[in-house]
This record gives sequence, structure tokens and C-alpha cells, in this order.
Amino acid sequence: MSIVSITRIVRFNAAHRVYNPAWSDEQNARTFGKCNNPNWHGHNYTLEITVEGEVHPETGFVVNLNDVKTVAEREIVDVIDHKNLNLDVPFMAGTIPSTENLVLACWRILAPAVAPARLAKLKLWETENQYVEYDGR
Repeated sequence: MSIVSITRIVRFNAAHRVYNPAWSDEQNARTFGKCNNPNWHGHNYTLEITVEGEVHPETGFVVNLNDVKTVAEREIVDVIDHKNLNLDVPFMAGTIPSTENLVLACWRILAPAVAPARLAKLKLWETENQYVEYDGR
């Protein structure tokens, strides 16, 4: 059995403020620095969606990447793009909108949607110098 992985990339822009509402302003500022700006700040995110599985003999595909793109755009990009993660994104409600928590939320949305392939990894770039990865563990 040969397992192949394939990656689709989507992009979106979003603002957020990283803070813990249970903490003081001083503790939030000390812990989160510039990311704690009370007037928000934004990022140009890049999400790499890697799926894996066997190559289907009739299509030559692991999965139709257009289907992955469609669900990623509908369920993530259209919901997040040019929005405030703290205020406007239902699946981030009640969560500190760190990049780590955002990638976990994206996983919960995408994992069931890529069948028959398996979601193998998400890599979410917050800046050109920083990304988080998650593989379901």
C-alpha cells in the first residue's frame, strides 16, 4: 500500500488581540507583548492543508484538491477573512485567538471534510518568520 500526501494552500487576513480576560492588563501585556494591543493587530495568514491516502486507481488522486479548496474556503476563509478573530468568528468564541488555537480550530473543521483522504498536517503561517504545525496528536 502506497500512501501519498498532497498539500493545498489557502490564504486569509485577520485581526486579533491575544489576551486572557481573567488576567490583569499588566500580566497580559507582560505575557503577550505587542500581540496584546487593545486596538487589535492583524496578520496575513497562510494555511497549508496536507492530506494523505492511497492513490485511487480510477482518478490518480488521493483526493480531489478542488474539493479540499472548496471546503477550506467555505468553512474557514469565508468565515475568517478580513474579520476579527476575537469578535467575528464563531468557531473561535471563548478561545484565546493564538495561532496555536486557530490551527486546532481549523483541524476540527477540516479533518472530517477531506474523506476519503486523511488530514495529515496543517501548517499555519502567521508571519513569514513564524508558523505552527498540527498533525492531529
